[in-house]
Amino acid sequence: MSADHRARRQALRRLLIEHSSEAMIVTDLINIRYLTGFTGSNAALLVHVGDSSAHEDRTVICTDGRYLAQVAKQVPDLRSEIARASGRRLLELAHETGLGRIGFESHVVTVDDHRAWLDLTPALKLHRMPGLVEQLRQIKDDHEIELLRAACAAADSALAALIETGGLRRGRTEREVGRELESLMFDHGAEGVSFETIVATGANSAIPHHRPTSAELATGDFVKLDFGALVGGYHSDMTRTFVLGAATAWHKEVYDLVARAQAAGRAALLPGTPVADVDAAARTVIEEAGHGALFLHGLGHGVGLQIHEAPGIGKAGTGTLACGEAVTVEPGVYFSGRGGVRIEDTLVVRDAGPELLTLTSKDLTVL
Repeated sequence: MSADHRARRQALRRLLIEHSSEAMIVTDLINIRYLTGFTGSNAALLVHVGDSSAHEDRTVICTDGRYLAQVAKQVPDLRSEIARASGRRLLELAHETGLGRIGFESHVVTVDDHRAWLDLTPALKLHRMPGLVEQLRQIKDDHEIELLRAACAAADSALAALIETGGLRRGRTEREVGRELESLMFDHGAEGVSFETIVATGANSAIPHHRPTSAELATGDFVKLDFGALVGGYHSDMTRTFVLGAATAWHKEVYDLVARAQAAGRAALLPGTPVADVDAAARTVIEEAGHGALFLHGLGHGVGLQIHEAPGIGKAGTGTLACGEAVTVEPGVYFSGRGGVRIEDTLVVRDAGPELLTLTSKDLTVL
């Protein structure tokens, strides 16, 4: 991975040059992981514009003594410093080496830390650079996409095992199903879960982010499962909705509506398409059926080292899609007190059309 991390740091340097910055201090731990591979709980990174991917003599990572061995193993290609106050130590180094204009992650650094930094090194010119690394993270490289595929495969396999062993059956509670599904994700290669698994049965399925309870699955229920696996730091995200017993005409009508909306949203995932138009492609299907008010959230979001990251795909979303972005498409229709349906996939935006990573069937399944 060192070559990938070096390439990412070099891409960041190009952005820093565009912003007339001599260096940037990165303090968001997820961004540090993206740029270096370091996974400790305390770190800061000083990226120097004057370095290149081949010679990074002035780019430095700092962490504390707990991670002395870890930083040497995970980041062998960078100089490391050991100090508890990692950000302060790197600013001292920047001052000692004569740097002037330094960018910082103003969306992460607290007001108190910023003031302390200014007091420590008044000669440095600190300027706000919010979201710069996140801008790079939107486009996934080949290694990132492989990790996303692996995370999605773990989730797909876990759901298949849950169904094959009768784990979705009448009388089980939402909590029991959620715990088993999470355990199965670990059995199929996950290193963690992307978020607390959502299991929602009956009327609870009309609550978009319902938390599992002791409610029991019953005949005639929609059962909604929203879950994901974590592999190599990368998240998958998938929702499938089932029917227990026999599907009524109402079940079929609602499910078919959401399935058509989801297909329309997937089809709109093309480079250069405004994200608001992607949302509209799916939302229009639901609105034309007279249920626009029951689609209570945006269509989707980016996914990667975080479960929710840029781009946001919604009515108020800004910007256009780009090739290599990993996103979800997850329309839903929710009838309060009765039940609801959501269908969600994780996909990668491609020139020839989106690459589907979550492969579990989206056909209406009655268990």
